[in-house]
Amino acid sequence: MIDILVYLFENYFDLSLHPKPDALARKLNAVGFDKDEISQAIAWLSGLKDARVVEFCGDPRSLRIYTGEEQQKLDKECLGFMRFLEAADVVSPALRELIIERALLLKDFTVTLAKFKIIVLMVLWSREQDLEPLIVEELLYDADPELQH
Repeated sequence: MIDILVYLFENYFDLSLHPKPDALARKLNAVGFDKDEISQAIAWLSGLKDARVVEFCGDPRSLRIYTGEEQQKLDKECLGFMRFLEAADVVSPALRELIIERALLLKDFTVTLAKFKIIVLMVLWSREQDLEPLIVEELLYDADPELQH
């Protein structure tokens, strides 16, 4: 599924411009992606599109405590990277929660940092966040050396 998300990012400037789910599924199938992965990716993207992000106020000194399930699914590298993104003001607390929710939906027992970075990229992209080129490079190309051009 992650490969499909990367493909969409690389081939559609604006996430809202990708075809309707049925047409997208046909296009992805024609490119050679597995039908099960296509279904998973389309469902994941649909959930991302429909997700509500509610900004909330909190003390900037507050600390997010991760549940046992979150710690099991997202290893220390992922959680450390999330803290880095928050400290750099790339991710708000509300976007952090959306990223975590989307990561927990992956079928993987543990989400690797490379996959986590792609999820972060997709959430930011879907919310039309300004993505600095260095952030995109960190999230996309550093996540998977095979993607480097």
